[in-house]
Amino acid sequence: MILCANPKFQYLSKKKLIISSVLRTLNSNKYVIGENVVKFEKEFSKFIGVKYSASVANGTDAIELGLKALGVTAGNEVITVSHTALATVAAICSVGAKPILIDINEKDYLIDHKLIEKNINKKTKALICVHLYGQTANIDKIKKICIKKKIALIEDVSQAHGAYFKNKKAGSYGVISTFSFYPTKNLGAIGDGGAICSNNKNIINKIRRMREYGWDKNRVSTILGRNSRLDELQASVLRIKLKDLNKDNNKRRLIAKKYLDSLNSNKIILPLIRNYREHVFHLFVIRVKNRNKLLNFLKKNNVFAGIHYPIPIHHQPAYKKMLKKKVKLPITEKLSKEILSLPIYPELSLKKVDLICKLVNSFFK
Repeated sequence: MILCANPKFQYLSKKKLIISSVLRTLNSNKYVIGENVVKFEKEFSKFIGVKYSASVANGTDAIELGLKALGVTAGNEVITVSHTALATVAAICSVGAKPILIDINEKDYLIDHKLIEKNINKKTKALICVHLYGQTANIDKIKKICIKKKIALIEDVSQAHGAYFKNKKAGSYGVISTFSFYPTKNLGAIGDGGAICSNNKNIINKIRRMREYGWDKNRVSTILGRNSRLDELQASVLRIKLKDLNKDNNKRRLIAKKYLDSLNSNKIILPLIRNYREHVFHLFVIRVKNRNKLLNFLKKNNVFAGIHYPIPIHHQPAYKKMLKKKVKLPITEKLSKEILSLPIYPELSLKKVDLICKLVNSFFK
């Protein structure tokens, strides 16, 4: 059986180191905001190429607390895409702001920067740029638009840990950037986790207070906050995995190259890798017209592909009601019926990738 993602295999590949680190943490008698969290935040900031980071309980909280730290509230609008994990939009709604959902580029499935300016108005406070599937959006152009229009640029990097745009890593362009460490991510915990990165010390300090009830040094709540802390055990695991992240991303690229070289049907649209971008292939997403038939064919052959994402957020019942007026996103809607995520993770052998390629090719013969 070949799963679309298999975080257990990564645990097994680093089992001795992880267990040793977890045992040290258990014996430390410090389980929340201790040495591992402090060191991980410094190490992760250095990896991304920013000055500061604040860890939180999960990726959704990272976006929500980031928005709050930037002053986004009820009455504000935040531009983003419908073709993303639900967390991106859920966080906007959680702060009381209105998500303005725009379409994506059909070639790379990322936010279409040409649609941004016409959706900006006096209520627009921020834009969340999602770096989807492991490739960065055209962040240079998007950043220029945000500066020109005086709105905050937030990067959602939950699927692109270690990806580059030109000579800088994803997560180093925005006023803030947010990350998820869900187990299947390129950098995944054994449980939930998240982080916010920034070069603005005041923003990070505010987030660090908000993640602990708005406490100051004397544990007095001087601002509103709540409980959203990355625990020491998860931080200890993330520190181990971070050391190998570049190596693991290179393994993903090797698997992606095997797919790109071996999938030979003209009925398959393969991922486009843009110039000046270094893809880290969180997912390897193809497009086919008869997606569900291929999905079932692979399943019958013990290959479990995925769909990211089958129902666009503007078609989800809860958000459809909240958006009020009908949102038309033709490219997003078209792609949602055609995309298929083939298995990819660092521990997946090229032999198994070859088997998947042969199955897919045989389906189209």
